[in-house]
Amino acid sequence: MRVATARAAHQILEDDLVFKDPFAVASLGSANAASLIREPLVHNDVSSRSMRAAMVARTRFAEDSLLSAIANGTVQYCVVGAGLDTWALRAASTLPAVATFELDQPSMQHWKARLYAENKWAQPENLRYVATDLREMSAVDGLRAGGADLSKPVSLSVLGVLVYLDNDIVEREIATLEQLAVGSTISLDYRLDETQLHPMEQVMMQFTASMMAAGGEPWKSSCTPQRMGELLARAGFRVDEDLGASDLNARYFAGRRDGLQIAGEGFRCLSAIKD
Repeated sequence: MRVATARAAHQILEDDLVFKDPFAVASLGSANAASLIREPLVHNDVSSRSMRAAMVARTRFAEDSLLSAIANGTVQYCVVGAGLDTWALRAASTLPAVATFELDQPSMQHWKARLYAENKWAQPENLRYVATDLREMSAVDGLRAGGADLSKPVSLSVLGVLVYLDNDIVEREIATLEQLAVGSTISLDYRLDETQLHPMEQVMMQFTASMMAAGGEPWKSSCTPQRMGELLARAGFRVDEDLGASDLNARYFAGRRDGLQIAGEGFRCLSAIKD
């Protein structure tokens, strides 16, 4: 809900949209949508703007990568930890040939289905929910269970997921990507190892981590760009881009007058392709 609210607030608070989503506000459910519409400025303090920028940038980054993959012939998309992502709704009429597999825990998927029913949104024909807990099964196993054709390329999006898994689970998850076909792509975000940060940013990272832990969602993993590249290489993937906040700000938020940008280099967005 926190991530979906950030995406929805972007549709209301910013005139120059980095990420356009006509379903974002309604996807929150009637009560939450009404609250956001009534008091959008509650979500416009400095920390909220930074988080919103990060959510918007990583989603745009992943979907830009996906569209490139589709242009190159990929027709299978896997959203790992889909949450309230609305790609399938947005793509239903324009890209009906692309099968979307949403991997998430059953309770999340039931909640999402109820929200869709409340909004009278029919589930897109090309959308398949696959009940998956990455602590127990891999995304590749989830794709297989959902009926994906693993002999053909798949484009994966793994946003806001890896940081909540232990390092050993993250490494195991990446290793399983070796089973995917040549031409498969992945977009992910990961928490940068604190040793890579300036001391002031280390303090910021530790404060945010403590807040997340207090809210019941402790951060568990981190990585260096070199290590992430090595893990992906072992699975047969070549890193295309690995961008920090300054890179994402330059790409998506340059020249803005509304102060929308990501503060701190604590997380990175990466895209990779299997050669």
